[in-house]
Amino acid sequence: MEHVERIGRTLAYQGTILDIYKDRMVLPNGNQEDWDYVSHRMGAAAVVAVLEDGKILLVQQYRPALDRMTWEVPAGCRDDAREDYAVCAKRELREETGYDCERLERLISLKTIVAFGNEVVEVFLAKNCRKVGAQKLDDAEDINVKAWELEELEEKIYAGEIQDAKTVAAIMAYANRK
Repeated sequence: MEHVERIGRTLAYQGTILDIYKDRMVLPNGNQEDWDYVSHRMGAAAVVAVLEDGKILLVQQYRPALDRMTWEVPAGCRDDAREDYAVCAKRELREETGYDCERLERLISLKTIVAFGNEVVEVFLAKNCRKVGAQKLDDAEDINVKAWELEELEEKIYAGEIQDAKTVAAIMAYANRK
């Protein structure tokens, strides 16, 4: 395939963490098309949080895009584009679950929406997590926490009950590593 070239970019919407652009593209056949592009300015981190008994913590929260509750690995955006991903992952683990770990190990790096965006999610493994206090949720958050056996999570993934891409990739990467 020959080269596709962007000949223009217009900001359509600027949000808190996302910017949405309309890109004018020239295709290899010479045709011009408008493509949407979503820029995630901060990047995000996620954690496969494994307890001492081997169970994995997931958080349940309402997702308005799906209009339902979802089970996910703890995750969140970096506070700014300079924040270390591991620092973000440890903070999100503590805030969303009330658990902490001694150290994080990089598990996998994800580009979640390559068809139209640049979101990066760095996924970490946290072993021997322990409860250190209450959740520290934002005012807009209402998060449930539950520990699951790895096999239960794999079943939920294959049954279509867990569909969040970062969670599926994180759990399967962890299962493959074990």
